[in-house]
Amino acid sequence: MKNKLILALSGNDIFSGGGLHADLATYTVHGLHGFVAVTCLTAMTDKGFEVLPTDEQVFAQQLSSLKDVPFSAIKLGLLPTVAIADQVLEFVKKQAGIPVVLDPVLVCKETHDVEVSALRDELIKFFPYTTIITPNLPEAEILTQSEIKTLDDLKAAAVALHELRAQNVVIKGGNRFSQDQAIDLFYDGKDFQLLESPVLPNNNTGAGCTFASSIASQLLAGQSPLEAVNYSKDFVYRAIQRSDQYGVIQYEK
Repeated sequence: MKNKLILALSGNDIFSGGGLHADLATYTVHGLHGFVAVTCLTAMTDKGFEVLPTDEQVFAQQLSSLKDVPFSAIKLGLLPTVAIADQVLEFVKKQAGIPVVLDPVLVCKETHDVEVSALRDELIKFFPYTTIITPNLPEAEILTQSEIKTLDDLKAAAVALHELRAQNVVIKGGNRFSQDQAIDLFYDGKDFQLLESPVLPNNNTGAGCTFASSIASQLLAGQSPLEAVNYSKDFVYRAIQRSDQYGVIQYEK
């Protein structure tokens, strides 16, 4: 029987809506014991929202501290630099046989185009070692170097990501294709599955982080990738529906 130890490699959201805060909250709701290696801090400055990467040596020490913990699943979130991403990749390669969910965060960071390109190339290296990747639509465009304007484009992007050796893909389309429905696409290399839910008002719930963490939690519990994605889409919908502007969620007991 699998243990209930699950790891998040993610950043600290100063507003506590996403990042490691969302990861740990999601793990707790799923009855799991969450660990975190912090990849970065964030802050509002005169320049706007800034991402402050963890010192590389400190991050290496975090990973070394966790090397003997027998995790049953891992969720990868914001990896702010190529150097940190490379450290994480080497860590993940040593965690054979457990589910790994990659949320390839590329568009929330204040980075130069060259850095985004380098991170893109680095994140693609993770694909063979992950169970599922969960890019949002702009991230899928960066990863595939294509425009996604229609549902056919969305499917083509999913195929392209699978051809880059992603085992399972879910692209979060949001309300790009419908003002009333949030449409995501799941692809496992064989079949497409459109997932729809009503659009809800925005708040401070870290939907992408919560989604990926919930998928990792469900994979740990033995669900298939599609089952985990379906469950998690509903989980995120209910979380947003029941949360306030600060992302505080009233969970059912």
